Amino acid sequence: MSTTTPAQASQISGRRRGLFLLTIALGVLLNPLNSSMISVAMTKFQHVFSVNFTTASWLISSYYLASAVAQPIMGKLADLVGRKALFLMGLSIVALSCALAPFSPSFAWLIVFRLIQSFGSGAIYPAGMGIVRNVITERQSQALALLAVFSSGAAAFGPSVGGLIMRYTDWQGIFWVNFPFIVASLLLGWWLLPSDRSDHTGREQPDGGRPRWAGLVDRMDVPGIALFTIGIVTSLFFLLSLSDVIRWWPLPVAMVSFGLFAWRESRAREPFLSLRFFRANRPLTWVLAQFTVVNVIFYSVFFGMPTYLEEVRHFDTQQTGLLMLCIAGFSLITSPITGRWVNRSGSRPPLLLAAVCMVVGSVLYLTIRTHSPVGWLIVVLSVLGLSNGFNNVGLQTALFRVSPKDVISTASGLFQMARYMGTILSTIVLGLAFGAHISTSELHKLAIVLACLGVIVLVMSLRLPKRA
Repeated sequence: MSTTTPAQASQISGRRRGLFLLTIALGVLLNPLNSSMISVAMTKFQHVFSVNFTTASWLISSYYLASAVAQPIMGKLADLVGRKALFLMGLSIVALSCALAPFSPSFAWLIVFRLIQSFGSGAIYPAGMGIVRNVITERQSQALALLAVFSSGAAAFGPSVGGLIMRYTDWQGIFWVNFPFIVASLLLGWWLLPSDRSDHTGREQPDGGRPRWAGLVDRMDVPGIALFTIGIVTSLFFLLSLSDVIRWWPLPVAMVSFGLFAWRESRAREPFLSLRFFRANRPLTWVLAQFTVVNVIFYSVFFGMPTYLEEVRHFDTQQTGLLMLCIAGFSLITSPITGRWVNRSGSRPPLLLAAVCMVVGSVLYLTIRTHSPVGWLIVVLSVLGLSNGFNNVGLQTALFRVSPKDVISTASGLFQMARYMGTILSTIVLGLAFGAHISTSELHKLAIVLACLGVIVLVMSLRLPKRA
């Protein structure tokens, strides 16, 4: 097991840098891969477990909800007990869930294993990002660009991978395909990742020091986490009901839960997330807010456009998939470019360009007609795709630069929670824009909403410091 200390970070950032980043990347891609890959198997799940589409869709919805809650909790845990330990533990939990899910005796058990998978993968990202933040000290934005290529590629090509698996095996392969990534990341992580036997300043703790796991329940603020979880879940249930039959009961439950959470955190000796934390780290708060809005825009396009192309333009799934690669493809191309740009000029310039692309792309939505040529659809989607690579790398780098080093895993967990909050909010935007009927007119209404959100992102980007 590696016992690399911060004094040896330069060795990792040089000769072993590539393998180190590959270790983190193979773990980080598991969450986006499993959130998108399963979408192509929904019909199969309906048939095998004799459930309707609404019930089967909980395989996706529950994963997003659990991820939104798990990421900040696991980030806090990583800051307390050690990032390498939690990274390897997360991989082991995903392995366990993927080994058991194919033998699920009922659909309820399959949901349980998906939730376990979500919590495991939810531990990997904040722990991995915390390790990268503290070990990779040179060309950090380029390292983040590489990780963005893996995570964005996993999300974008997940449906294609799932389609191949369903063609040549069966739904069980959706879970078994994770094992090559898990095993490789586990072995490399055990060997390469720095030991947790040091505090956040890099000084070795004495052997007689307090064990990291001692008094963990008290340090994790379990009552605060419980109130936070109830508040997040009930507020999301209320928001998700806005596009259909509104459920009012979750709203007061959420308000009471968040009120009690704020009261608890102001008095806890070691709070989970105190309001003082956000007041003291306002640049971090702005980055999280901006990332949430960015993901509302991105996933409104990523989820909404395929529905429009298939139901209004009557494209088949293969044609739709190829068109949507414009978004994924340009994201993969721009991520490495953005890494070099951010390293030289800071996050502000690429994020301003990303905001302009989102506004322009959303306005170009208004030019789409029922019989618009495919070439023009490619242009519109490509403009929106350009923004994704700029945003992922630019905002992740901004997060690293505004987050205190000792809570970087907690901040990374909140960053991922912002992504999932944006994802869930995008489904609400789509539900309100499209309603029960999808047409080109509804697409234009969506375009106006997205353009307004793009302007908000542009204003937020202007708040970032000009210097690198």
